Amino acid sequence: MAEQTVYVVDDDADVRDSLQWLLESVGLSVTSFANAQDFLDSYPPGSSGCVVMDVRMPGLSGISAQKKLPQYHIDIPLIMISGHGNVDMAVTAMTQGARTFIEKPFNDQVLLDHVQQALEQDLANRAGQHQILAVQKNYAALTKRERQVFEQVAKGLANQDIADVLGISRKTVEGHRANMMNKMTAHSLPELIQMAISLGVVGGYGAG
Repeated sequence: MAEQTVYVVDDDADVRDSLQWLLESVGLSVTSFANAQDFLDSYPPGSSGCVVMDVRMPGLSGISAQKKLPQYHIDIPLIMISGHGNVDMAVTAMTQGARTFIEKPFNDQVLLDHVQQALEQDLANRAGQHQILAVQKNYAALTKRERQVFEQVAKGLANQDIADVLGISRKTVEGHRANMMNKMTAHSLPELIQMAISLGVVGGYGAG
């Protein structure tokens, strides 16, 4: 697994230094930036970690930088740090998707706990993305008939009902179903239904 990095973005050199020291003291890898644009330009695509960013900075504010994250393909948990009087801005940051905000001066342990949770969240997000990609890859390997059977099974139809819908024999359905379950690496019907929902084959997405 690639090493995770905590990106610290704050225009105050003292805050940057103290955050870097604190995070490195518990063995975390830290890269710090004096302004948000430098962070956006320097972020290594796809790297794992989280970002701790000041909400109010000269030039590009934390709020403005947050809006630009998708444009730069940056999808890691964001913790905003806020000076007194900037709480409204920090709340705005949370409504835009920040994980949390911490008011200065903050308790070291509180910050470390939030960072640790953000790093765990990032790993979980990545595992989920890998899982969805694997399901999509398996689905792409199904034949047209296996996809039809997949869709009907995911809707809760029994083999005989599927045979009637598709105009084929029950035995043929059973063969396609066994192949399809095997290719999808689905060990149970509930697991298959979860896959169908993530693919948008069933659920509120319409048939794909």
